[in-house]
Amino acid sequence: MRADRHDIDVAAPSTTLLLGRAGVGKSALVRALAGQASRSINFRGTTVPCSEYTTSSRVFVDTPGLHRASDADTVRRTFDALEDADDVLIVASATQLDEDLDLLLPLVHGRRASIAVTHRGLGADHASAREAIAYTALATGLPFVVLDVRRPDAAALEELRAAVTAPGTVRRQRTPVRAGWRIEPRRGLLDHAVAGPPIAVILLILPALLAVLGANQAAALLDPLAGAITTPLSERMESWPGPLGAVLAGNYGLLTMGPLLFVWAVPTVLAYAVLIGVYKTSGLADRIGTALHPLLRPVGLHGRDVTRVLMGFGCNVPAIVSTRACSSCTRPTTVGAISFGSACSYQLGATLAVFAAADQSSLVVPYLALLVAATLVYARLISQPAARSTRNTLLIEPRTVLARPSVAAVGAEARGTLGAFFRTALPTFVAIAMVASLLAWSGVLDAAGGLLGPAMAVVALPADAAMPTALAAVRKDGILLLAEAGTVASLSATQLLVATFLAGTVLPCLVTLITIGRELGPRFAGRLVVQQSAFAVTVAATVAWASAALSG
Repeated sequence: MRADRHDIDVAAPSTTLLLGRAGVGKSALVRALAGQASRSINFRGTTVPCSEYTTSSRVFVDTPGLHRASDADTVRRTFDALEDADDVLIVASATQLDEDLDLLLPLVHGRRASIAVTHRGLGADHASAREAIAYTALATGLPFVVLDVRRPDAAALEELRAAVTAPGTVRRQRTPVRAGWRIEPRRGLLDHAVAGPPIAVILLILPALLAVLGANQAAALLDPLAGAITTPLSERMESWPGPLGAVLAGNYGLLTMGPLLFVWAVPTVLAYAVLIGVYKTSGLADRIGTALHPLLRPVGLHGRDVTRVLMGFGCNVPAIVSTRACSSCTRPTTVGAISFGSACSYQLGATLAVFAAADQSSLVVPYLALLVAATLVYARLISQPAARSTRNTLLIEPRTVLARPSVAAVGAEARGTLGAFFRTALPTFVAIAMVASLLAWSGVLDAAGGLLGPAMAVVALPADAAMPTALAAVRKDGILLLAEAGTVASLSATQLLVATFLAGTVLPCLVTLITIGRELGPRFAGRLVVQQSAFAVTVAATVAWASAALSG
C-alpha cells in the first residue's frame, strides 16, 4: 500500500507516525519538531484524534497514547493510522526504557523506525542514564536521540530530524539488550499503601475547594463594585413597561442575575483551570490515579479514569471525548461518573453563587462531600461486573515522575477554559435569563410551578425550585436562578443543599448529553438519562427526608 502511493505521487511528503505510551511527551515533541500547530483539535489531557503536523518535506502524525493491556478505542485508532504510515518515530520514556521498547518494538517489526528517548530532567543520574540508554537503544540498530521533552534544545531537535529522515529497520521484536536501569520516581506519601489513598482523595477535592476560596476572595472585592454599577440601573429599569423591564431588571433579569455570573462564576472557572493545569502538567494527576486505583477497582473504575473525571470539573465535553482512551469495560462507567459527578466550572461557580446569595457559603463542603459519595455509589451501580472483577488484567501505569509545572501549558489551559466560557456559557446564560424573565412576566412560571409543585414535594422542596432545576438540565448555569431573592429566602440550608445537588445531577446538560450520544450512541445516552435521573432523585429525597426526620 505504501509503495503504491509513492509510485502514484512521487512528490508526496513522507509520513512519520509517533508511537508511544500515554503521557510520554509525543504531543510536545511533535510540536517542537514541526514548529506549528496541528490541523485537528486535541482535547486537553490526551491526544484523542490522530493529529497531523505538516512541514515542507514531511507529515508528522501524533497518535493517542497506548496503555498496556488496554482495549481502548484510541489504541484501535493508533493501529489504524500505523498501517498507512511510511515511517515510525518510537517515543520511549527514559524512566521506563526497557518496558517501553518491550511494548513498542513488536508493533513495528519490519518497519522503518527511529527512537526518541524523552525525559524531564535526569539530574544527578544524567551521565549513567545516557550511557544505559545508549547501550540499549544502539543494540536495536535504530537511530536514537535523547532529549528533555519539556525544553528540547535546538541541537537535539536537529539531531532528531536527521534520525527521522534516515530511519533504520526494526529486525527484533523484543529489546535485544536490556538497560537493567530506570529512574525510579521519588516515593512520597501518595505511594504509601495506607496513607496514599486518603491523601489522593484530599488532593482530588482540593482544586475545587481552593477555587471556591479564591472565588470568595475575588467576590469580596468585585461584588461591591458590581452592585454599585448595576443596582442604580436596575432600580430605574424595573418600572419599565412590558417585558423589557422584566428581561433587564426583573427577578431573573440580566442586571439582577448577571453580576452573580461575573462575580462568582468567572473567578471559579479561572482558578479551577489554573489548578487543574498544574495537576496535569506536573504529573500529579497521574500519581493521584495510581494511588486511588485500589479504591476505584471495586466500583468499576480504573486509576487512569480519575484524570478524565478530574477534567470534567473543568468542562464535561472534552472529558467525555477523552474517555476514548479508557478500557471498553470502564468507559461507560467513567462517562456516567463524569455526567453525574463532575461539577463543571460553570456548575460549581453557579452553585457557589447560590450559596453566597443565601449567606451559606460553608455549604460547599457538604455539597462536595455528597457529590463525591453519591458518584462512587452511582459508579458501582452502573459498572460492568468485568470491570470490578479481580481477574480483570487491566494494569495501572507505573508511577509518573513529578515535574515542575509548565507555565505555558497552564496558561494555555486557563485561556482555553475561559475562552469556552465566554463563547458558550455566557450566551447560553443570557438566553436562559431572558426566557425565565419572559416566563415570569407572562405568568407561565407561576403556573408551571403549580404543576411541578407535587413533583418537588418528593424531595421536600418548594415549587419555586422547579424551574431552576428544569433549566439546569439545559445548561448548568441555570442553577443561578435558585439565587433569585424570593426563592433563596424560602429555602432552609438543607433544602438549598438538596436543590443545588438535584439541579446539578438530575440530568446531564444538553451539550453533554449530545456528546455522550455521539460518542456511545443514542441508546446508551437514553439509558444513562433514566439511570442518572432516578438515582439523583433517590439521593436528594433520602437526604431531604433524613434531615427532616433528624431535625424533627
